[in-house]
Amino acid sequence: MAEKIPAFQDVIDAHERIGDYVHRTPVLTSTSINRMFNASLFFKCENFQKVGAFKFRGATNAILSLSEEEARRGVGTHSSGNHAAALCLAARMQGLKAYIVMPRTAPEIKKNAVESYGGIITFCEPTLEARESGMKEIVARTGCTFVPSYNHRNIICGQGTAAKELIEDVGEFDIIVAPVGGGGLVSGTAISTRGMLSGAKVIAVEPAGADDAYRSFTSGKFLPSVNPRTIADGLLTSLGDLTFRVIMEHVDEIVTVSEESIIAAMRLLWERMKIVVEPSGAVPLAGILERKIDVEGKRIGLILSGGNADLSKLPF
Repeated sequence: MAEKIPAFQDVIDAHERIGDYVHRTPVLTSTSINRMFNASLFFKCENFQKVGAFKFRGATNAILSLSEEEARRGVGTHSSGNHAAALCLAARMQGLKAYIVMPRTAPEIKKNAVESYGGIITFCEPTLEARESGMKEIVARTGCTFVPSYNHRNIICGQGTAAKELIEDVGEFDIIVAPVGGGGLVSGTAISTRGMLSGAKVIAVEPAGADDAYRSFTSGKFLPSVNPRTIADGLLTSLGDLTFRVIMEHVDEIVTVSEESIIAAMRLLWERMKIVVEPSGAVPLAGILERKIDVEGKRIGLILSGGNADLSKLPF
């Protein structure tokens, strides 16, 4: 039987659980950006979250939801980036072990982050098959609990706390916009928005070079990602079965954007707002830059998902 879609009460419970551990990140605005689009844009800055990304919310909720026995055996995941770092820090804060399977080709900055948060790393070949088989072997050997990066109700509910805070801090919105990769963030965002603002639309934005969520949404059938190519490396993952069902039920629209627009949005945020945002985090603004989302005269909330940009490889 398919797992039940989380309800808004589950996000409320998650927020109470993680409140002492996560940053309540600021919501920033820019008069010059508002003028450009004749709209009121409010940016929820998860680039200021611990580990530099929203992922810390879901990881913390997953860790704090473990039984005593599960906690004793530790947690594990396969990830090349933000989720691995988030899980390691959340585990360390509770005194738990975190086993991480990482592709050997992962950026050095991300390997160093996972190590600095105390992760026990096993390197593997850069394929999903190698990641999954490596994780299975570690679970069998250690008894750790596998915590996936997005297709998991505790992860989704944790991620939904970002939109909950945004709505609590700002009030009414016409549209809330989030990026979509595996779908954990936009699923949580949609659940919170439906629970708090019944009239607001939820729009997900995805790179055109990794458009599996767009294709799945428009066809109504789960279509996995095939050879995705985008600078937004946090959005390369396919949806999961649970996130796909949440998106089909609660998201109003998915739009795709070009690589040029992602870079332009990233640059605009750096230049006008002086904030470091990684390509994946700039994707929602790219949707507005391309005029794919009608924002004229409206109040728009955007989730800036993270700020872990590789400063040695900036695209502008």
